[in-house]
Amino acid sequence: MLTSYTLAEGRIVVRDGIGAEDDLARAVWIDLLNPTAEEERAVQAALRVEIPTREEMEEIESSSRLYREDDTLFLTANFLYGVEGGEYGSTAITFVLGAQSLVTVRYQTPKAFSVFSVRCQKNPALVATPDGVMLHLFEQIVDRLADILERVGSDMDRASSAAFRSARADIKANKRDADLRGTLITLGQVGEVTTRASETLLGLTRILTFVGAEKATAVRKENQVLIKTLVRDVRSLVDHAGFLNNKANFLLDAVLGIINVEQTNIIKTFTVVSVALMPPTLIASIYGMNFQFMPELSSPWGYPAALLLMVGSALLPIYYFRRKGWL
Repeated sequence: MLTSYTLAEGRIVVRDGIGAEDDLARAVWIDLLNPTAEEERAVQAALRVEIPTREEMEEIESSSRLYREDDTLFLTANFLYGVEGGEYGSTAITFVLGAQSLVTVRYQTPKAFSVFSVRCQKNPALVATPDGVMLHLFEQIVDRLADILERVGSDMDRASSAAFRSARADIKANKRDADLRGTLITLGQVGEVTTRASETLLGLTRILTFVGAEKATAVRKENQVLIKTLVRDVRSLVDHAGFLNNKANFLLDAVLGIINVEQTNIIKTFTVVSVALMPPTLIASIYGMNFQFMPELSSPWGYPAALLLMVGSALLPIYYFRRKGWL
C-alpha cells in the first residue's frame, strides 16, 4: 500500500496508490506499507533512490542500517507495535531521507504512524519538509512509548499490590493463587514490553546520533533544535524503561519468594502428617504380625490399648513440633 503526502498551497494532499510519477516526485512523504514490487519500482523511478528490501531491512549490522548514498540517508531501526491488541512485537522500519522527500518502508503499523497521519491532515506545517516529517514522526513515536511505559508501570503496580495484599490477607488458597498467577503474567508482559520499548529507543538513539552527525546537510536549520529535544526525551525514556525493568525483576523475585513460602508451608504440612503417622503405622505393623505368642491379642484390653497407643504416638510428634515452633 502506497500513501503519499504532498503540500500544495498550504494544504495537505493525501493520495493512495501510485498515481502519476510527477505526483510521487512532488510528495514530501511517501509511506510504503507492505509495498508491492510495482510500488517500489514507481517510487524508485520517481525519486531515483533504491528502496531496501525486507531482507536488507532485517540485517542487524550498523553499516546496513545507517548509511548514506550521495545526498540520501537510509535509516533503519526496530519499532514496537501492537501493544493495544496484546499481539505486540518489533518490526523494522526504514526511513529514506532525501533533500525533497521522505520515504518510510514498513510491514507493520505502529499506532504512532496512524496518529501522525491524522495530525498531518489537521496541521499541514508538520509536512513542510521531509526532515521535519521524520523528526515530528519520531516525536510521535517517543510520545507513544512514554504512554506505553506509563501504562505498563501502572499495571505492574496494581498487580503487585494485589499479590502482596493476597499474601497478607487470610483468604482462600484459590483466590491467592489466582492473584499470584495474574501478577506473574503481568510482570512477564511488562518485561516483554519494556524490553521491546528499550530496543525501539536504542534504535532511535542510533538514528539521531547518525542524523546529528549529518545534520549540516540532512536537517534544515529550523529543525535542528528538534534533534536536541528528541535526544533528551529518548534518554529520559531509556532511564525510565530501565527503572521499570529493574522494578519488574525485583517484584518477580518477591512474588516467586511468596510462592516458595506457600509451597514450603504445604510441604511442611505433608511432612508433619507423614512423621505423625509413622509411629501408629509401626504399632499397627507390629500387631499385624502373625506370631503365635502375642499375649495382648487374647486380652480384652489389647484392642483399646493398641488404639490409645497409636493415637498417643501420633499426638506426641505434633506436640513436639508445636513446642519447637515448627507449626
